[in-house]
Amino acid sequence: MLLLNTASIEVEDFAAKVPPEYAILSHRWDEKEVTFGDMKPGGMRDPQGMIKIHYSCVVAARHGFKYIWIDTCCIDKTSSAELSEAINSMFRYYKEATLCYAYLSDVSSSTIEAALDPETSEFEQSAWFTRGWTLQELIAPKELRFYNKNWTYLGSKDRLKHAIRSITKIPVSILLGGDIDVEPGGKLPFQRTSRTAFSEFLMSTSHCCMERVASRHF
Repeated sequence: MLLLNTASIEVEDFAAKVPPEYAILSHRWDEKEVTFGDMKPGGMRDPQGMIKIHYSCVVAARHGFKYIWIDTCCIDKTSSAELSEAINSMFRYYKEATLCYAYLSDVSSSTIEAALDPETSEFEQSAWFTRGWTLQELIAPKELRFYNKNWTYLGSKDRLKHAIRSITKIPVSILLGGDIDVEPGGKLPFQRTSRTAFSEFLMSTSHCCMERVASRHF
């Protein structure tokens, strides 16, 4: 497992040892993201792409974390074996993280009350909720905190559970770690109403929901 040091902003490899406590980022990819290759010595770190990485590290360090996992720069995508392992381990990465930060780059409201205002519905309309991978990044982490585009804290998953339930149709019990019951035909209770892209949803489902239901249904 590769982790980003929040002080040095350098990637460190923990493949041969137990990884330390870490935070993790959930976000939408932008046009200019910094990759694992960019983070190597001599790599081209795009200044715009580094802004998100910089603030992720700042927030994580403020909460006492020496390391954070960010998918854009903590996966060597040039290695098919490592990429495959990372995809298959994604649910576990989020589940084992002490804290997950959900960065909503399209939400400008500085308070959750403003973001939930029916006139703007910024929180509800955030494209973050349309990502297939959002499913596992909502249900896997023990603690999830939402931040706006300026890295202002909006609220926790626990505090916003009913708003998230309204947006995603995922039952509150599942959002907070409860069991997932598979409906007849193998459907999940929120599959028909989720806003996520269906193809991404299925990919996400195969790596997270099945892990949650395995102990009860297989």
